[in-house]
Amino acid sequence: MLTRAKKEEIVAGLKTSIEESKAVFLTNLIGVGANDSVAIRKKVREADGKVVVTRNTLFKRAAAGTHLEDLFKDVKGPHAIAFAFKDAPGVAKVIFEAGKENELIDFKGGFLGDKALTPAEVEQLAKLPSRDEMLGTVLATMMAPVSAFARVLHAINEKKAEGAPAEEAAAPAQEAPAVEAKAEEVAPEAKAEEAKTEEAPADAKAEDNKE
Repeated sequence: MLTRAKKEEIVAGLKTSIEESKAVFLTNLIGVGANDSVAIRKKVREADGKVVVTRNTLFKRAAAGTHLEDLFKDVKGPHAIAFAFKDAPGVAKVIFEAGKENELIDFKGGFLGDKALTPAEVEQLAKLPSRDEMLGTVLATMMAPVSAFARVLHAINEKKAEGAPAEEAAAPAQEAPAVEAKAEEVAPEAKAEEAKTEEAPADAKAEDNKE
């Protein structure tokens, strides 16, 4: 049995959570196995949230005078409250995924800020990307141009590495025409010398005839 002091402590904690939360979801963990319940609470904490299971009367006292007052007005039977302090879709997703494995877990309603949500709307919220998923998408989008630029630089470096031997090989090929040109220049000179050599005997015979 809860003492008066303990009840006041629970109510004070609930009021603080209501003030600090960005979203609140009314659900149920009663009847869920201990291990499953612990796992769900752990995942909610990892999503910057908290799950509280207590008496409906204490929920109602904590919500009195706040935007959550109507959420607990007609609540009957045991329930749990999941508070989302930063990542509303992330916390809702944990409860939603747990409900796929255990039919006892479902949404009774909730609030996103000051806006009341029906169970169907909470499910739609749960299907949105979580905060971490959105950050991952944004980061991937931001890194895409950088990755593309890095790939271009890598490709350029590879081309340069492949082109260096080709340029060196091209140098001898360019020298070859010059050698051929020199050979062609030498050829006429050689022919001229041959022509002189052939003329020399003719001149010698002419001298002999004069004598």
